[in-house]
Amino acid sequence: MIYGFGAALTWAFDTVILGLALSNVVFLDTPTAIALASFTSTFLHDAMSAIYMFIYMAVRKKLRKTWELLTSKRGKFVVLAALIGGPFGMSGYVMAINNIGPAYTAAISAFFPAFGAFLAVFFLKTKMHWYQWLGLVACLIGVAVLGWVPDESVSGNWTLGIVGALITVVGWGTEAVIIEWALQGENVDDECCLQIRQTTSAVTYACIILPLLGGWGVTLHAAASSAMPVIMLASLIGTISYLFYYKAIDRIGAAKSMALNITYSAWAIPVGLIILGTMPDLRGIVCAFVIIAGAIVAAADLKELFSNGKPEATTDSNNISESAA
Repeated sequence: MIYGFGAALTWAFDTVILGLALSNVVFLDTPTAIALASFTSTFLHDAMSAIYMFIYMAVRKKLRKTWELLTSKRGKFVVLAALIGGPFGMSGYVMAINNIGPAYTAAISAFFPAFGAFLAVFFLKTKMHWYQWLGLVACLIGVAVLGWVPDESVSGNWTLGIVGALITVVGWGTEAVIIEWALQGENVDDECCLQIRQTTSAVTYACIILPLLGGWGVTLHAAASSAMPVIMLASLIGTISYLFYYKAIDRIGAAKSMALNITYSAWAIPVGLIILGTMPDLRGIVCAFVIIAGAIVAAADLKELFSNGKPEATTDSNNISESAA
């Protein structure tokens, strides 16, 4: 539970600080820089995180263990989770921050645990109680109300920001389900999974996404700008958040971890107020509360959420997962 809440608090700071970095002129000085801001900043964020993780794992003497996991069957699924949660999900997240700001982005992306719980019904054969379905519906209503009428105080493209946040929901919800399955394997280490995740994301951006978009020029320009130290700070805090998050998934399962982690949406509002001086309107605050509460209800059995220990995976779900793999 402590790891889950720790992940939430640190991710709120990562979100707000990254929003501060995106306000730097280097991401706004040319049409190309504006168009590629979400991709260049995400690459720099995840690349620094991969470097932090490499140093951390070298100190922990786990680099060989990471390689062994990477070459295994479950390691391939960790790579898949990395691609979905990193280049796909994180790009949407940064795109949303760049257009609708960190507070609204955090509020909408808080829907991802409910989406993950929905996926788990089909792929991990978990069961959802009636009130969990109601929580899922509440999340949908909250997102719909929030996205229906743009906030006039938001300077970016409202529609593009909403779409980016929903991309994040799909990416992160899917990632958590895959990671939970991978961590059920014998001797699969959560820190090794995270190193693979961050490195895969950074390499994919460097070798595929940025070259295809012609984005290396603006990326190098951003890396040499005053925005880079801010991104490095955000990445460091984000890496700590991911360490907490993956540790929570390993200890108490994805459902509890996601439910605890999305409280970053609530933390992002006061953190954003303190650092950026921004505050959502009353509609945004109410919708954020609805999305957070709905996601918590939808993501986990309420009795199980506050119980001690990690829920044991059923034999049937393990067999089904292995068959699907």
